[in-house]
Amino acid sequence: MAVALPDDLIELLGKPSPCFVATLMADGSPQLTETWVTTDGTNVVLNIVGGMQKEKNLRRDPRIAVNVADPDNVSRFYEVRGRVTSMTSEGGKEHIDELSQKYLGIPYPYFSGNPDETRLIVTIEADKVNTPMAG
Repeated sequence: MAVALPDDLIELLGKPSPCFVATLMADGSPQLTETWVTTDGTNVVLNIVGGMQKEKNLRRDPRIAVNVADPDNVSRFYEVRGRVTSMTSEGGKEHIDELSQKYLGIPYPYFSGNPDETRLIVTIEADKVNTPMAG
């Protein structure tokens, strides 16, 4: 059952906050990566490269966990456990440019060197939100 994101978490999702994402490999072992994050006001939203391990894992098993840290105090963070409710390439390139402006202050530089890479917008509905730790 979906739970609402707390206002403090929504605020963090609007900042260039560090975000760590855990998905499940086919053998059940975790895969952990760092990524950029935002929100649509209701859900956690990521932008990932199509065809990579995160996409493969999420298409097979939509369960996901993210930790979002306060960039001004990384000891303060939220853990969100949930599931992917949408994964689309529609608007993906524009979305990664928005995230790049938030995190880097420039258009997305295509770290892979491939400006034709597929970008996927991943929408995550929270099932559980653990409150922040005070550091």
